[in-house]
Order: sequence, then C-alpha cells, then structure tokens
Amino acid sequence: MQNECKQLISSLADAHIDIGNRVNYSVFTIDQANELVTTVFSEVTSAFNLNPNILQQLDSKRQQVQMTVTETNQEWQVLQLRVHTFAACAVVSLQQLPEKLNPVIKPLMETVKKEENTLVQNYAALCVAKLLQQCLSRSPCPNSKIIKNLCNSLCVDPHLTPLAECPAQPQSSHENSKGPSTERDGMHHTVTKHRGIITLYRHQKAAFAITSRRGPTPKAPKAQIADLPTGSSGNITTELDEAQKPYIVQRRGAEFALSTIAKHFGAEMVLGLPHLWDAMVGPLRNNINLNSFDRKSLLEKGDVSAQELVNSLQVFETTAASMDIQLHPLLIQHLPHLYMCLQHPSTAVRHMVARCVGVMSKIATMETMNILLEKVIPWLGAIDDNTKQEGAIEALASVMEQLDVGIVPYIVLLVVPVLGRMSDQTDSVRFMATQCFATLIRLLPLEAGIPDPPNMSEELILLKAKERHFLEQLLDGKKLENYKIPVPIKAELRKYQQDGVNWLAFLNKYKLHGILCDDMGLGKTLQSICILAGDHCLRAQEYARTKLVDSVPLPSLVVCPPTLTGHWVDEVSKFCSKEYLNPLHYTGPPTERARLQHQVKRHNLIVASYDVVRNDIDFFRNIKFNYCILDEGHVIKNGKTKLSKAVKQLTANYRIILSGTPIQNNVLELWSLFDFLMPGFLGTERQFAARYGKPILASRDARSSSREQEAGVLAMEALHRQVLPFLLRRMKEDVLQDLPPKIIQDYYCTLSSLQVQLYEDFAKSRAKCDVDETVSSSSLSEETERPKLKATGHVFQALQYLRKLCNHPALVLTTQHPEYKRTTEQLAAHNSSLRDIQHAPKLSALKQLLLDCGLGNGGSSENGTEAVVAQHRILIFCQLKSMLDIVEHDLLKPHLPSVTYLRLDGSIPAGQRHSIVSRFNNDPSIDVLLLTTHVGGLGLNLTGADTVVFVEHDWNPMRDLQAMDRAHRIGQKRVVNVYRLITRGTLEEKIMGLQKFKMNIANTVISQENASLQSMGTDQLLDLFTLDKDGKSEKADTTTSSSGKASMKSVLENLGELWDPEQYDCEYSLESFMHSLK
Repeated sequence: MQNECKQLISSLADAHIDIGNRVNYSVFTIDQANELVTTVFSEVTSAFNLNPNILQQLDSKRQQVQMTVTETNQEWQVLQLRVHTFAACAVVSLQQLPEKLNPVIKPLMETVKKEENTLVQNYAALCVAKLLQQCLSRSPCPNSKIIKNLCNSLCVDPHLTPLAECPAQPQSSHENSKGPSTERDGMHHTVTKHRGIITLYRHQKAAFAITSRRGPTPKAPKAQIADLPTGSSGNITTELDEAQKPYIVQRRGAEFALSTIAKHFGAEMVLGLPHLWDAMVGPLRNNINLNSFDRKSLLEKGDVSAQELVNSLQVFETTAASMDIQLHPLLIQHLPHLYMCLQHPSTAVRHMVARCVGVMSKIATMETMNILLEKVIPWLGAIDDNTKQEGAIEALASVMEQLDVGIVPYIVLLVVPVLGRMSDQTDSVRFMATQCFATLIRLLPLEAGIPDPPNMSEELILLKAKERHFLEQLLDGKKLENYKIPVPIKAELRKYQQDGVNWLAFLNKYKLHGILCDDMGLGKTLQSICILAGDHCLRAQEYARTKLVDSVPLPSLVVCPPTLTGHWVDEVSKFCSKEYLNPLHYTGPPTERARLQHQVKRHNLIVASYDVVRNDIDFFRNIKFNYCILDEGHVIKNGKTKLSKAVKQLTANYRIILSGTPIQNNVLELWSLFDFLMPGFLGTERQFAARYGKPILASRDARSSSREQEAGVLAMEALHRQVLPFLLRRMKEDVLQDLPPKIIQDYYCTLSSLQVQLYEDFAKSRAKCDVDETVSSSSLSEETERPKLKATGHVFQALQYLRKLCNHPALVLTTQHPEYKRTTEQLAAHNSSLRDIQHAPKLSALKQLLLDCGLGNGGSSENGTEAVVAQHRILIFCQLKSMLDIVEHDLLKPHLPSVTYLRLDGSIPAGQRHSIVSRFNNDPSIDVLLLTTHVGGLGLNLTGADTVVFVEHDWNPMRDLQAMDRAHRIGQKRVVNVYRLITRGTLEEKIMGLQKFKMNIANTVISQENASLQSMGTDQLLDLFTLDKDGKSEKADTTTSSSGKASMKSVLENLGELWDPEQYDCEYSLESFMHSLK
C-alpha cells in the first residue's frame, strides 16, 4: 500500500500536479491513504484541465490503489479483532473478568460471527462457553442476551434454516445466470409453503451442482457448506457466492458455540442455561398439543409463528447432538411432540422436525425407532392426507441419512411400507420413497446376520419375520412361490420359463415393475403371455366376487417394433384362447387406426408399434391399462426422444420391459428404462449421472488413475445391487442344455487391388488431413453424450466412406467421386466393370460360403436327382439396403440363379413383414433370406435357418448379437453357424476389436455374475484410417494432445450410434465429402 500510494503521487507529479503541500507523509496510515485516493485525488484533478487520456490513466491507477487500501483495511480489521479476541480469551481463561463485560463479550461474539479461520472461531466459541459459566452468579447476568444472540446467528443462513414463507433454497447468482431452473435442472420437484419435501428438493439441487461441474473426472466436489450436515466445520470454498459467505460463517460460528456450550455445561446445561433449553423446546411445547393436533389453528397463526418454530428446531438439532447423556431422558420426553409436529402444515417446519428426528435417532435409537415404526410409518399409507405422508417419508429419509448402516436391524420393517409408496399419486412422496427404497435395497444384504434390537416389541418381531419372507423372495429368485397359471396355456413351459412366470407373478403381487432381460430366444413373449392371461383371469374373478373398483377389468397394452406386432398377435392366439386374451392388432394408416379405436373396448389386449403409440399418444394416455409391456424396450434408452416421452405418459398398474440387451452403449441408458418402470428409483437423470455415470465413464478413460478406476468399480457394484431385484437375466448356456451350439467364425477377406487403390488415395487426400487435424486438436465437451457434430462430422463421414469401401467399391465410386471417370475407363480397358464380384472380395467369399452350404451348384443330390430342399438355409445380414441390392443383383441373380430367396428391409411395409417371416419359416424350399440388421435383427423367430452371414457389421455389438439369435433360439434343432465377413487390415477389422467394453458393461450390470470393470484405451483412433500392410499397422505421425484424447473417446463411444435407424431407410449422402477426396 505504501509503495502504491507513492507511485500514485509520482504519476500525478508527472502530469504536473504537485500535491506535496497537502500530502507529505513518509508513512501512510490507512485513513491517510484512503483520503489520498478519494478527497485529495478528486480535488486536484478537477482543478486542472487534464487531457482525457491522461486523466483516464490516472484514474485507473487510483482505482488500483483504492483496491489495495480496501484489502489492507480489511486485513487490518481482522488482525485487530483477533488481538482483541485473544486478549479477551486470556481474561476469561484467567477468570479475571472486569466489572464492565462489554470489552470482553464484544470481540468474542464478533469473532464467533465473522472469523473465517475455523481454529480461531472454535477457540472463541470455547471462551464464550467459559464466560457463560463464570457469569452464572453475576447480576445483571448477560447469559440470556448471549444465548439469544447465538440462536439468532444460527438461523441466519436460509440454505440451512428454511424460511417459512419461502422454503425453497434461494438461488445463488451463478445459478440464476444459467436460465430457467426447470429447463436447467430437469428437476421433478418444487416446494411451496405447504406442499413439497425440502430434503428431496435439496438432493436434486446437489446433483445438479455436481453434474454441472466441467471436467471428465469424478473428483469429489468441494462441499458446499450449505449442504454440510450440522456440526460440520469445513472451510469456506471459492465456489460460494461472496454475498452468501458472511451468513455461512456466522451460522458456523454459532453452531460451534452452541455445541461447545452444551458439552462444557454437561448435565448442568438445563439448570444453568434455562434460556437455551427454552429456545430448544419452548415453541415446540407451546404449539403442539399432544391430546389434539389442530392443523387449522397452526395455519391461522401464520408464517411468523411457523418461523419461530423453525428457528427453535434449528437450535434443537444443533444443540441436542452435543448434550450430556444424563439429559437424554429430557430429550426423549419431547419425541411425541416431534412426531406430532411432522404433520404441521408448514413445509419448512416439517423439514426441520424431520432433521431433529434424525438427530434423535442417533441419540436414542431404540426409542426413536419404536415411535417411528409404530406411529409415523403408518402415516405413509394416509393417501387422503398428503401432509402426513410428506412428513413421514421425510422423517424416514433423515433417520436413514443419520443412522447409515445403523438402520440395518430395522430395514426389514421399512422396506415394504416404502415400497407401497413408490407408486403413490403424489409426486413428492413417490420420488422420496423411491430414493429411500434405493438406499434400503443396497443395505439389505447386510441384514441377514443382525440380531433383533433390544427391547423391540413382540408385535414388531412377528412383523419382521413376516416381512423377511417377502425380502428373501425379492433378493433370491430361487425362493419365489410357484405360480399356478389359472388359464390353460397351449405350451409346456420349461423350468426356467416357469421360474420367469413366478418372478413376474411376484412383481404382480407386490405391485412392482421390472425388466425381463433373458437372453434372446428364451421365450420372453411366452412368459409375458402367461402372466397377462393369468392376471386378467384372476382380476375378472375378483371383480365378479367383490365388485371393488380395485379389481375392475382393464385392458393391457403391448408396445413393440412394427416388425413384431403381427408376431405378438399370432403368439397370443397360438398359446391362449380368445376367452382369456383377445388381442387387437392396432396398426395401419390414421384412418384405419381411428376406426380401430372404437373396437378397443371389445378387446382386453392391444398390440401396437412404438411409432403408432407415439403418434396416437393422445388416445392411449387416456386409457388406464392393467399391464403395459414394452418389447425390445431398450428402444426408450434415450429419455429425451419424443418416443420415450410419449411412452412414459402411459398409465398402467404393472409395467414390464422385455429386452435381451437392456444396455447397449452406455450405462446411462439404464436410467431411462427405470424412469419408465419406477420414476425416481434411480433419482433424477442428474442424480444418476452424478452417482453412477461420472465415476463409471471416468474409469473407462485410458488416462484414469487407480483411484478413479476403483471409484468406477464401486459405482458399478452399487448400481448392480440397486437394480438387481428388478432384473431377471438368464443366459442360453445356463438354462438350455438341449439348444444346439452356436459357432461364430470370422471369415477374413483380402481387399481387391481396386479397393487398395481407393484406400491409399484416401490416405493422401485432403479428407485424411482434415481427420488427422480434428482428432489431434478438436476439444469436445465431456458433458454431452454425443460429440458436437460440427467438430466431428467429417470424422464420421470418413468412417462411413471407408466402411462402404470395405464392402464394395461401387458404394463409394459414384459419379461424384473424383476418381470415377479414370477408374471406370481403366476397368473398361481390361473388359471389366465395377459390378464384377472380383472387385469385392466379400461377394466372392459369400458366393463360396453359399456353394459350401450346397446352394447354387445346380442343386443336384448324390444320385443325380434334383434336391428340392437344400441342406442349409441362410440368413444374410447387411446394414445398408444398397448393399442388399448388390448382393441380390450382382451375386445371386447372375452367379447363383438357382438360389431362391426372400428379402426383408425397410422398404417392406411393417404390416407385411410378419408374413415374409412366416413364409420363410414354413417353406423350406426358400434357401436365403436377405435382411437389414435394423429391420430383421429385432425379436423375429427365424429358426428355419441354421446359417447366419454378416456381410457388414453393426458397430453396436448388441445389434449383431440380436440378429444372430434370430436363428439360435428355442425350436432350433441344428447347430447354428455364424460367419462374419471381415476385410483384413482395414478399419473394419480394427472396429471389431473395440466391442469388448460395451459387452463388459452390459454383463456387469445385468448378468448373474458381477464381472470386473476394464478401461478401454482410445489412443489409436488415427490408426483406424490407415491400411495395415503385412499385418502391421502403419502408425500415423500425428501426436495426440489431451484434448485430442477427449475427441477420440467421444468418437469411439458414438460408433454404435453412427447408423441411426433413419439411415437404414435413407442412407447418408457422401456427396459433399467426395469433394474433399481430391
């Protein structure tokens, strides 16, 4: 400060302004320095007619000096206060109090309120406690004023002590700058004066804060002091608003002081400090009458009375935890007041009472839990009184948070009541209940060996034994009760299928929802039909007997891909008579569907495709369904699509998802599935991303530390435990001893000279340079699942180009290609054309495979007679319709004219696809079925074939798995051979090596065994664009920066999504990309 003041005087002198006669100090005091930069500077500069530029420079210098003076003044005040405080502490410690106490009390209280250093603040709090004890016999006694002051300070922070008139936590300025909260948070919950749960609101705010932080790693976020539990003493973080900081410091100091006072006075606190005890329990006793709770009168008292109660409860929460054990009986006497207060009309009061009950559960666990279980938990079922429900579930959430694993002995008694609220009509109760249930489920495995708590009542012990039977079934499928299907099913169920029906019946009994994710081909459709028919029958019988509204017959809805709607209707008719399940095939153009809407009441099962449900959601959402079954339910994995949003508007008693592959690319997909089944069970999307997504995705990164790897594994295991009771997964190899094996073989092809030439031309092109530049330097946001298209569009186009080139040069060598004219002329000179199969080794390999299978060789049998039925029947999968055209017109028709075939792709209307499948299965004279993976890979039964050939591959491995299991499923009697045609040394071969991690994620969450998590390196993306020679990869010269690694990770993660469903019907145009090949 001294130097800067002198520099300012020198700058004024340089401008010919001499102030030596007014300011002539060798050393400036703070007041003198402040006078220099205010009064003196203003007077002398206004007295001269200065050049504006010079005046601006001088004023800039003045502002800099003024900032330094202000900072110095603040630091001086802090140091001065500390000196006075330590002097006061010395006086108190020596027990030499002066006659006038103000010089001692004032610095101590100021330090408690303002000192940011926790050690100094804590020491001042201790001296305040000593001072109070020394003043007990003084008259007049300052203790009541000091206690009142501390209690007021404790309640100044609205982030911890809610305001009765505005209970929602006020937004800080940096949050306000991010736009409307509803759009920003995606939060489900809002809080008003009388409705809502503040704990739930704050959980969602905290999740938003974590996921809003930039950066790929899940390092522990700096704790926001507002969210720290009572008694915490963390230092102030830089993330907090400056305006908010004084309140937080003041509240923390009061918390230190009251806790220290309670400990210092021990058993004498109530007698010695009656004002503190009255501040804790006085308003509670005055407002709550144990004999008759009058909510209306509390409402009439208004916000002032409610705020007084909130502040009193804040003092109770802070002080009770530090009180001497001899005073605990006095606290326990007030438990009835607390539990009665849980039905207070004020949201803020209920929140504070819940926190106090949480603190009491640590102080007197047995007494608190007995009241909670006997008095409070029954309120959860009070569906006619939302206030009671909200108070009860918030109290339970607070108790669970405080006790942590200490809740385990009581967990059996809590799970079922909470489970019942997971389908509550009140949003706040439902979301809070699902969060509580998710926590309880994770702790359930610990319950088995824990003895009953002492002094638990006989009634609770008996209830615990009964509820444990339910939990054993929930956690162990082998203990499920056998479900006798009450209607005749025209099929003999295998044991694992009966187990699946038992599991579905268990979910039905307890009004739960789940995902049946058996391996493809194990009969998920049949198991679903059994529970559908059985429940419809039992429901009808119950209604006929009781006429209760709970059992009124309702229709059910099956939503599936358009290819499968006809299959579902056929399967229902095949296994069950119309008397029990009468399906309506809801399909066709809008006019036809409008006609069908009038027929819905005559059917008890509607079968419709996802697109139809989305288009007619206004009709469907007005129907209350019994069951809503989503076949191939992973279609709703992206919760932001219109389709997902539409499906989640459906209302049903029971929701079931069928999917052989519930996770395809990203563990975050699981959130959307459970958001349909049990909204809130995995929290909001923000909370799920914070708890599971960030650690798991960060552990995948090749740069992740061992700590991040461990965090990823722990997050995966926690997710596994949480979702496991609601998933049933059986693999073919585990349950089907009689299913013939599936043999997968990679059939390698060597590029033709034309393909090699085009591949090498690409390596020298401007497009390749663009790719190198993007991968090396593009910085992509880690917070979005998809990389930004502008940054990576040409990378994806390059991947598409090389992929098509591997399949057939004709797919890329179009008239827009710069080498088209030269290449066609060169081929013509050699009496060849692009359509010759010699230029596409995959077609040559496919031809050889078909010949090896006995197709296309004239069809002669050994005795010379013509064979009507071939020995093998083949499914040929391609990604693109254009590649199917090439197989059909360049291979089958000219080279293998005797091969009979059908074709199934996006050009076939959805209503006609099932008839093609039936014709292929029922007519063994048809040798080949040509399919696109997108249309033919989902849900179809194609056991008529025993050989599967993939001409090209989906970069989402789950889709290929689904496609090959069209043939390898129940009903297949022969060994299924799967051939994958792969061009050696190319992009294709390298991509096939990147599938392992996706498979590992799916298995870790879904399978019976919790496999370990492995990271996948992403440093070799540039290598994808080079052609291997002699089996060795040519390494690119580009050095990848750290931001480049982020880009590579984003690109690799999105390979599986590169071919969107629309692209199977309307493939990418690469015309613009062709121009960059020059």
